[in-house]
Amino acid sequence: MAHDDRKLLIVEDDAAFARTLERSFQRRGYQVRCASGLDAMQALLPGFAATHAVVDLKLSGEASGLACVRALHEHDPDLVIVVLTGYASIATAVEAIKLGAAHYLAKPSNTDDIEAAFERAGGDENVELTGRRTSIKTLEWEHIHETLVETGFNISEAARRLGLHRRTLARKLEKRQVK
Repeated sequence: MAHDDRKLLIVEDDAAFARTLERSFQRRGYQVRCASGLDAMQALLPGFAATHAVVDLKLSGEASGLACVRALHEHDPDLVIVVLTGYASIATAVEAIKLGAAHYLAKPSNTDDIEAAFERAGGDENVELTGRRTSIKTLEWEHIHETLVETGFNISEAARRLGLHRRTLARKLEKRQVK
């Protein structure tokens, strides 16, 4: 793909982070458009034939980044989609890939990380497998995150389903959040 043909759509509700990514990718020769959520993204699609997309998993508003991934993949199955998240979990990684994402990166991730993920969209069968077992804390986090996804990141409803007080769940999320 010629350098000038790379068109990037960034779906990110943090305006400062979106601007930073936008400038960085523009310096690398990408044409860039930004959207803060599903509706804004869908409004851009008809007039912008993106070749790549970066989607934040947790968007404020009506839809999660997973809904954006699905819509982008349905719009163009060849679009290379990378999901970024500060709430990484196996459950959301699996769902993102099933919905059409090529890669899933935990924040903090920079332009180099994202561009490398674009280039590895086909997967790597030589990735190293570890023999380490999953810890109880990781399993707990996976269960919490899966419940958050099921509830559309509604903390009150997730806490109710998990049998936790809302503030307890909020504290757990603050401890685990990756900025």
